[in-house]
Amino acid sequence: MVTPPARPQATRVLIVDDSAAARAMLKMIIESDPALTVMAAVPDAFAAARRMREELPDAILLDLELPGMDGLTFLRKIMQQHPLPVIVCSSHVAEGSSAMMTALELGAVEVIVKPAPRTPDERQEAAIRICDAIRAATSTRRSAGRGDLRPLAPGPKLTADEILPPLAHIRPTPRTGPVVCIGASTGGTEALRAILTELPASAPPIVVVQHMPQGFTAAFARRLDSLCALSVTEAADGDPVLPGQVLIAPGDRHLLLRRRNLAYRVAVVGGPYVCRHRPAVDVLFRSAAQDAAGNALGIILTGMGDDGARSMLEMHQAGAMTVAQDEDSCVVYGMPREAMRLGGVTRQEPLHRIPALIMQFARNHATGAAG
Repeated sequence: MVTPPARPQATRVLIVDDSAAARAMLKMIIESDPALTVMAAVPDAFAAARRMREELPDAILLDLELPGMDGLTFLRKIMQQHPLPVIVCSSHVAEGSSAMMTALELGAVEVIVKPAPRTPDERQEAAIRICDAIRAATSTRRSAGRGDLRPLAPGPKLTADEILPPLAHIRPTPRTGPVVCIGASTGGTEALRAILTELPASAPPIVVVQHMPQGFTAAFARRLDSLCALSVTEAADGDPVLPGQVLIAPGDRHLLLRRRNLAYRVAVVGGPYVCRHRPAVDVLFRSAAQDAAGNALGIILTGMGDDGARSMLEMHQAGAMTVAQDEDSCVVYGMPREAMRLGGVTRQEPLHRIPALIMQFARNHATGAAG
């Protein structure tokens, strides 16, 4: 008799939230995913510490506003004593407060807004965000095959066609200045910091999609702006794309690169989730393939899933140079791996080499040299 293969052990999650209603909601959301289970749901950091002395979870879902010991203090203690994947889930970061950046700097792998779903669609979106964040946070700890975990898929996954229809054929694109398009998800906040802080003020224009909820991207942009020689801002509809400037897609809106004559602007639009995200990397990369083509450098960084992979192939086919972050330097080698698998990557590079590559691309483009 053949013994069936053992089922993978479910990822055990510890919920720390002072609201009983929130604990119940989060427990229901997490356990809607058969790959996840709630180890315990506790109201404060002290109860969490007692539970962790009995058994360590695979991941912690942590509120920031807790009685007795606040969430940031508890996060700092976790990282000093038992480093674990921590996802901050709090309504107190909804307006892009400095708490978000502090949590990421202390070691949180993700920060998400605590949902208040009112409709079935909102409940589904909340389940996607939370379960994907937990899966991504724990995927590097499960096995040597990093990035193998797949996002939750309740219903059809929409493509960039929902926002920007594909072209019937590749159209000629005039030569313009160079433009860099970057897409990132889990681990991307630190990857972007590592890249952008190494670039000079003379760097080519950069447009970024980082998977973040509404309200987070403005604070993220301000933080990067304080650290970089470049000007970093949250993008607004119609903003010009200029050298020495970084435009970051606002949370909950898609970002497109649009050419007018020989200059570029961005369009910020609404619409459905694409690849389960809004903003979606696939939308930005498709717009770059159509309007910038060989004038563009596309870079896909750490992240779970496959957002950006299909449209990076379109960029590659349109003549753009395309780069994927390598596996060793990724927090989650999901999006870059999918782009590699589809054949849309010109070259794969470790994170620390990407700033120099951006500047080399700009120099080559100026002289007409090959990438």
